[in-house]
Amino acid sequence: MFQRLFGRQRQANRAIIEALYGQIVAAARQTFFYSDWNVPDTPLGRFEMLSLHMFLFQHRLHGESGVAGELAQTLIDEFFTDVDHSLRELGISDVGVPKRMKKLAKMYYGRTAAYADALERNDEGDLAAALSRNVRPEVAVWKEAAQMATYVMRARDALAGQSSQAICLGELSYPAAAG
Repeated sequence: MFQRLFGRQRQANRAIIEALYGQIVAAARQTFFYSDWNVPDTPLGRFEMLSLHMFLFQHRLHGESGVAGELAQTLIDEFFTDVDHSLRELGISDVGVPKRMKKLAKMYYGRTAAYADALERNDEGDLAAALSRNVRPEVAVWKEAAQMATYVMRARDALAGQSSQAICLGELSYPAAAG
């Protein structure tokens, strides 16, 4: 038992989780989103981009069993742990964090349902509308929404082309937003 908790296998698994989560975060932090596509460079804007890229990862592994299914669950847990830490770093009190976490989880799952529906139907227009509602709700028209939807479709296709085995070994690649 001691070996399972603290042994090499546990360390290797942690390294894979950290590598995958790091790649998801790096994809979400592409400066092009904020500089050229006018995603707000705010905590909420960064949450939107991280949520989108986490959704794409989860969408890729949806329906997988075994290690890939466990990996998907572990990564979503890692995502919400990261969100919790971010709220605390923003100065949200211990009393306020659970309430905010509940709200952010509801936001995440609402978005993923809308994005998944549009992707399943290959409806780039509906995807752009959902992205606009979520990423830039304060503007009447977010002209970059169509470009973002095209990127999401490209990212979905790029992730679909990556083997589950490679992903389970910590290899994940999102396309560049600019191009």
